[in-house]
Amino acid sequence: MTGIKISVDRLQVGNYVSLPLGWREHPFLFSSFKIKNEEEIELIRRLGLKLVTIIPDKSDVPPKPLEQAHAVTQPSENADAAQRQAQMQQEKDRRIEQLQLYRRNLQLCEKQFQQSLAQVRSVMSKIQSRPLNAIGEAQELVNAMTEQLLSVDEMVLHLVSDGEDGNNLYFHSLNVSVLSMLLAKECCMTADEIRQVGMGALFHDIGKLKIPSQILRKTEPLTKPEQNLMAQHPRYGLDLLNLAKDFPAEAKGIVLHHHEYLDGSGPEGLKKGQLDPLTQMVSLINEYDNLCHMQAKVPYSALSGLYKQRKAQFNPEYLSMLIRLMGIYPPGSVVQLSNGQVGLVMSVNASRLLYPSVLVYDPRIPRQEAAIIDLQQAELSIAKVIHPKRLPPAVFEYLNPRTRISYYFEHNKP
Repeated sequence: MTGIKISVDRLQVGNYVSLPLGWREHPFLFSSFKIKNEEEIELIRRLGLKLVTIIPDKSDVPPKPLEQAHAVTQPSENADAAQRQAQMQQEKDRRIEQLQLYRRNLQLCEKQFQQSLAQVRSVMSKIQSRPLNAIGEAQELVNAMTEQLLSVDEMVLHLVSDGEDGNNLYFHSLNVSVLSMLLAKECCMTADEIRQVGMGALFHDIGKLKIPSQILRKTEPLTKPEQNLMAQHPRYGLDLLNLAKDFPAEAKGIVLHHHEYLDGSGPEGLKKGQLDPLTQMVSLINEYDNLCHMQAKVPYSALSGLYKQRKAQFNPEYLSMLIRLMGIYPPGSVVQLSNGQVGLVMSVNASRLLYPSVLVYDPRIPRQEAAIIDLQQAELSIAKVIHPKRLPPAVFEYLNPRTRISYYFEHNKP
């Protein structure tokens, strides 16, 4: 949007101003904002600025006419304004500290995700040649994740980077496993049930190892024979897992029936009473993850589509709980805030779903230092969701919305 430079003396409440300073050089939370009161104009004067840019399209009122602008060469020696400036700077410093802590937690989360991913890769590579070893390793991973999950009082779900390359099967299997276990915990399932869900989800697509890779990688629609072969992957998966006696029997139903729906529209036509709760849970998460990755839907659209158009296919309690877990705006959503800024949802706290943590686009702040703000603290809300394809190139590059969205939960002890 086009900005115009004006004298600070022409500013009035309702102008949307852009300060010609770096983010750390002023006490305001943002470098661009709508002026709410005369005190903010006084604080801008105290920064020693003579000229600022205003954005008329985002302003409620035009600047003061030139003849009404009273030149103020020096900011007034106002003790209240000085105290307010010091308070704001203190608050901003505290938020910068919080941001640094948040980034450390996020890095730890990403490290834990990568370690789990490496274990999944190892498990998948051994399942055919050394099935017993593979199942043992998988149980260690799922047991550790269950312990971590149960040690967390307040669930924080982070968007994590999953690297540029790699086998989709690994990412999808870990994603479905993590989200299914999170959902099982939210639904107050026992530790044993969480472990069973984790094992079933981790191996739900293992039968795809028996499908030729050219079919798995195919981007155009599959032929009828290819579809028939692909439809066999749950049965192939069960055959593989039957090679290992230690695989939990309760998780086998998940592997065999994860494409069945409650309304009987799945490949075998099984209905609600024929599908156990754990299978119903993984079926929902598998569909959500496939919508995000295979059909490239943004998380918000994937969730709302499941809720509005396909409610009859899934357990309504689990679907409502998934929306509660992921938030109205799941991590990975690109959003416009109530102040007009655009950002990427990075984390959701289950106790404050309407106020996720958002990485905000600001061309004046280097991307690696971009502000990640808690919307509740910043007294902001989300106005709407934006499809990443509609972002201008510079904003897209800065926010870097993921094409493949992966989640992990924060569980480091305070």
